[in-house]
Amino acid sequence: MNSTSSQRFSRTPLAIAVGLAVSATSFAVYAAPVTTTTTSTTATATSGDREDTITVQGNRLYDMVSTEQNGGYSADAATVGTKTPAALRDIPQSVSVVTREAMDDQNFDSLDGLAKRTPGMRVLSNDEGRSSIYARGYEYDEYNIDGLPAPMASINGTVPNLSAFDRVEIMRGPSGLFNSTSEMGGIVNLVRKRGTDTFQGHVTGRYGSWDQHYEEVDLSGPIDQAGRVRGRMVVSNTGSDGFVDENDNKRQTFYGALDIDLDEATTLGLAFLRQHKDMTVHNGLPVNRDGSLGDYTRSTFFGADWNNFEMQSNDYIAELTHRFDNGGYGRIAGRFSTRNAGYNYAFGAGGPAAGIDENGNSPMMGLGGDVDQESTSLDASYSQPFETFGNVSEFVVGTDYKRYETETEQGRYSVLPDGNGGYYTSLNVGNVDSGSIAYVDVLDAARAGQPRTSNYTDQRTTLEEYGLYSKLTFRPFEPLALIAGGRVSAYDVRATDRAGGTVDSRSDDSKFTPYAGLVFDVDSHHSLYASYSEVFNPQTSNNQQGQLLKPREGTQYEVGAKGSYFDGDLNARVSAFRMYDENRAATPANGDSGYSVAAGKIRVQGAEFEVTGSPLPNWDIIAGYTYMDTEVQEASSTRDDGIFLLMPKNIANVWTQYGFDGGALDGFHIGAGITALSDFNSTSTANTPAVEAPGYVVVDAMVGYDFSQNLKGQLNFNNILDKKYYERVGGLNAFNMYGAPSNVMASLRYDF
Repeated sequence: MNSTSSQRFSRTPLAIAVGLAVSATSFAVYAAPVTTTTTSTTATATSGDREDTITVQGNRLYDMVSTEQNGGYSADAATVGTKTPAALRDIPQSVSVVTREAMDDQNFDSLDGLAKRTPGMRVLSNDEGRSSIYARGYEYDEYNIDGLPAPMASINGTVPNLSAFDRVEIMRGPSGLFNSTSEMGGIVNLVRKRGTDTFQGHVTGRYGSWDQHYEEVDLSGPIDQAGRVRGRMVVSNTGSDGFVDENDNKRQTFYGALDIDLDEATTLGLAFLRQHKDMTVHNGLPVNRDGSLGDYTRSTFFGADWNNFEMQSNDYIAELTHRFDNGGYGRIAGRFSTRNAGYNYAFGAGGPAAGIDENGNSPMMGLGGDVDQESTSLDASYSQPFETFGNVSEFVVGTDYKRYETETEQGRYSVLPDGNGGYYTSLNVGNVDSGSIAYVDVLDAARAGQPRTSNYTDQRTTLEEYGLYSKLTFRPFEPLALIAGGRVSAYDVRATDRAGGTVDSRSDDSKFTPYAGLVFDVDSHHSLYASYSEVFNPQTSNNQQGQLLKPREGTQYEVGAKGSYFDGDLNARVSAFRMYDENRAATPANGDSGYSVAAGKIRVQGAEFEVTGSPLPNWDIIAGYTYMDTEVQEASSTRDDGIFLLMPKNIANVWTQYGFDGGALDGFHIGAGITALSDFNSTSTANTPAVEAPGYVVVDAMVGYDFSQNLKGQLNFNNILDKKYYERVGGLNAFNMYGAPSNVMASLRYDF
């Protein structure tokens, strides 16, 4: 049987599954070879006058070409939240894929930099590599590498650099089927660059405003003569003095990978990723005591020149895959990560005197800490396409394990010592001499219980989870895919207060999270979808009695329509969602940060639109709009959960580029982008007013030129209208951040 392009295997039917028992029965369903499934490869054998066509069955998306080889802004499939590769139209949730070319065109070097320009995402800016990334009002607290998770937290600096990755897959909304203890906002999956069959490489260099620079070497190719061992090495270095005085930021990445063909059907993958960050921390500006924003030069630094943050992470990854003769696909993979971070810095102080007084003065405090973190994640899965009623269906069954252990020692100086036996009762925010602020090791001072120190903590938190999951495909007729699945999880979370000598824990050995949905193909270009998903999240926050809060529980309902055009070069989505979240940890109404309360029941609803890809040859576009509305329906305290107030109701992003082919402009590329947000504000408490920020629109542009097939140059102009705006607001004392002024970055890339 010949495979034909008209049969859309990239539309691998996503599934009906009713749990582990149903998945087990699917092995029996696949008792005989399937003759109507889609093909991954075809080969033709000739003997005399006879020509035989041999079809190899299986999901061809396991062989999907990397986006760096494919080029452009579109990817027609993803693995995030699905385990098995699936066409975007077949995933009944909101999924975006940011390709390698889209990252390079916009100079995205870190995940938080990318998220600022990605539809449906919101970044609460800090130093690049230490920002908080949100979707649908919830922070992403993990990131996956090829489906293997590890914790991500802005304060620990574990937001990843991107030079080692081919693409970024982003799911919005919970995915309790394969990651039941994740955050409500969704999952980010980073797909690694792999070794190639032929030698290739490139060298990239960039330089721009505030001594911004970036250097990268990327080499790939076969290591042995037979091509059974392929390697990849990426080394990158980036740094900037920052538009804020003293705000240096340096980041390095080393990535090495091997893919070894043990036989024609079995491949072993090994990888090592090291990331290092060294920053002079800028924690934002204080604002006036009535909550109104100050008007200062954007270079104003309210801190000490000894402010410092340093982090190093190491990721060790192993993966074994096997393709079975019946079209099945098996995978066993593991990731072990270590992270070490230390920080010591001064910034605006809170309390009754928080904010700037009528003379422009504000108190200053200090924060110091050490973080050691280890995480292990393991996953084993098997997927199988099979025939039902003449259509192609598929199931996946698997098990996973993860363990996160974090040790955090932290201390605060409520008011900084001045080095002369006194304290800085106030500093003028418009005239801070950062070099004159006396150095203090805040953590050492807190350990010793020096006067004016407070909130010394020494904690170890451990989360351990085992899971069994299953998803079974059923397509009763060609246009309709019914989807259901189930996951059973056992977890144990333990929090040890080593300073206070107390231990608390919670566990459950049979937590079930269901998943259901459907996809209906209206025609060859459009699909309608609906889905229901659940998630739970054990918490390590303590109540006023020192006990762990109950796990959060969340549900999401989503409906939408997806379109695929020009043979998958252009993809579009429009969706509406409603989420419910119970027991989320929040600061109490009195503003006391020493304990947490459950926020009660929160409802988040909204709508999204996104279009990505190439509507015409040489024209690429990413555009999206997000609307979000939040309501606290059952409050456990008198304080609204203020993090949602920092989420604008309206966010719009557009980026487009066009490459000229022929004529007087042959070889030129031009691009432009807009990021627009409506107004947003922080929460108010009994003692402090809210900080309100107006919305803003920022315009970026790019022009590039291909000097030859191998040498390319590019200029990126950011905030070309030099809009002065607050990108983020926080409290009266900190996290009020200006966006970057107008700046430019020049780059050259040579491919060989």
